[in-house]
Amino acid sequence: MKIVKVETWWVKRDQCLFDRKRQGKSNMPWDVIVIKITTDSGIEGLATALAARSGVVTEALLQENVAPILVGRDPYDREAIWQELWNIDRHLTFFPVYLTGPVDVALWDIAAKAAGLPLYRYLGAYRRQVPVYASGLFHATVDDYVREALYYQSQGIKAYKAHPPGPVQIDLRVHQALREGVGDDCLLFSDPVAEYSLDEAIKVGRQLEKLNYVWLEEPFRDFELYKYQELCRSLDIPVAATETTRGCHWGVAQSVAGHAADIVRADVSWKNGVTGTLKIAHLAEAFGLRCEIHTTTMNYMDMVNLHVTCAIRNCDYFEYFVPEDHFQFPMKGRLPIDGQGMITVPEGPGIGVELDWELIERQCVSYRVLE
Repeated sequence: MKIVKVETWWVKRDQCLFDRKRQGKSNMPWDVIVIKITTDSGIEGLATALAARSGVVTEALLQENVAPILVGRDPYDREAIWQELWNIDRHLTFFPVYLTGPVDVALWDIAAKAAGLPLYRYLGAYRRQVPVYASGLFHATVDDYVREALYYQSQGIKAYKAHPPGPVQIDLRVHQALREGVGDDCLLFSDPVAEYSLDEAIKVGRQLEKLNYVWLEEPFRDFELYKYQELCRSLDIPVAATETTRGCHWGVAQSVAGHAADIVRADVSWKNGVTGTLKIAHLAEAFGLRCEIHTTTMNYMDMVNLHVTCAIRNCDYFEYFVPEDHFQFPMKGRLPIDGQGMITVPEGPGIGVELDWELIERQCVSYRVLE
């Protein structure tokens, strides 16, 4: 089997995850690039890539740097292709962190479809479903967080992760109000995506311990290893990190070796595909750590995350980014979450869900192909 064609569609999403403070003065469309890799046997592998801030950049890198590597190759040469992309990245390409992962996903989709298996079974099944936690955006008021958590609790999802907006004084109020609002039976997590000082992070962590939160996530930039080391030493609550660490498993290994994370993070978009995410999950497992899979902000790719989660043991939850309508595009249908807050992996060949091609064509900004 050989790859004969690589197609990309740059599709307008007209969404931005961030408020003005985080967006900055530059324009930040949150568009998507749809990738289709076609083989001479007619099997197609599909994935979606972020096109944050500039679809032109993502599209050009995929067509001019990545597609020439793929055409004519055997799609089963995933590891060789994966390693070659790292070699090109090192030699003055410096891909965006979310660019090469979708290419790897499409190759795994081809292989699982060729085998007639859902991806998680092709990888090696461990389970079929996991509990979800609703993961909200940044909100303007403390009450907005409580209302959102209560809404998803009413839908059967009794786990909620806040992204408190800062500064620390407001974050502390958000944490307290959430625990008082949802009661003791709801699991709570905090991910401030912050730039706390070390003493601020310790103060927040000790509050979360008293409030029985599950973990504290990303209180600093991921490269601030000294601060993470001291924080992990100071707190009993687990500290989750490495969400944006560069270098896939090589980068995560530095945090693990330095005792700078109690829980590591990975996903198929930001950590170099299924291949990269599995490397990180297995690395974490070898050190007795959890690898909690992070959202890709795209439901289609989050379904790939679900397949990986169902093929490993050391991930306890599925991150459900809400409100879902912001992240469904361009997948057909909604995520398969039931009334008890569980998500079940699909059983169709490959990834097992469909893209909305009518919507993709309607909102396509640019189409390119290499064959």
